Amino acid sequence: MKKTRLLLILCLAIAARAQDPTPANSTELVAPAGTQPTTVSFPFERIQTPTAIDLACAGFVSKQLLPNSNFVAGDLYTPSTTKNTNGEVVYLAGKGYEVGQEYTIVRELRDPNRYELFAGQHAMLKMMGQPYSELARVRIIDTRSRMAVAEVEVSCDPVNPGDYAIPYVQKPAITFHPPLRFDRFLPSNGKLTGRIAMARDFDAEIGPGMKVYLNVGSNQGVKPGDYFRAVRSYEADLHDPVDSLSFKASTNEDTQRRQAAIDPNFLTKTGGPVIHVRDLPRRAVGEVVVISTTPTTATGMVVFAMESVHLGDGVELDQP
Repeated sequence: MKKTRLLLILCLAIAARAQDPTPANSTELVAPAGTQPTTVSFPFERIQTPTAIDLACAGFVSKQLLPNSNFVAGDLYTPSTTKNTNGEVVYLAGKGYEVGQEYTIVRELRDPNRYELFAGQHAMLKMMGQPYSELARVRIIDTRSRMAVAEVEVSCDPVNPGDYAIPYVQKPAITFHPPLRFDRFLPSNGKLTGRIAMARDFDAEIGPGMKVYLNVGSNQGVKPGDYFRAVRSYEADLHDPVDSLSFKASTNEDTQRRQAAIDPNFLTKTGGPVIHVRDLPRRAVGEVVVISTTPTTATGMVVFAMESVHLGDGVELDQP
């Protein structure tokens, strides 16, 4: 009798599980209309989680200039040394220091290479504000002299004389989503859009773990923890001075009677099929999570990429 009862309970449990609509695998995909998903069009998106150092060392772009009254004036072995990292001491000029206070050491940046990596980049950065790097977090340990003595507790990059000291503010923790299927050809969702205007250290080729600065901020409702999808159209390649050369190269195969023409003009018509670059699908190249914001900008980290993310790529607020 007990065996019969146990078998009945087991059968009911199996039947209930079969009727449960929840997928057994969290990465199981319900195909959007008009698609037949494959691992090429819907690859698994595995997120690279930002660390505490990623949050502390991301940098930012601010339309409001930071005060320069508190700054690094030297270190224990001045003038023989000029760069300081973890465990070393620096001298801070300025006022308002108290023992135990923490400060972030930041650097006002300039790009020594004035080459534009996409058309309109310099004008966009000018509208966004002044870029700053976050170099270190220091703690005040002595205020008995005219200058305060601080110990470097967290170092992102070496601290230099002339770098600014601003009160430390801890960044909020970021909530990360689990692995998902990444829709490479997702059409526009109509949500907030912007562009990647600059990368940390003025990098041009961007991959997972690297920091980028977007031209949208809290004024547009952006907040830490938001995800943006990095997207690129083929028209961007068409207007790029380097990538556009590939569009001009011959694609003809010896056995083809008439070569296809890409957006031809009167002189480049071939009599073959005409390809309009604007009609090619928009492709998603990566995912960016927002680390911090200012009213007009956002600092993000690339957490997933199918290929190199480029400066000038568009971003679109992703579905929650």
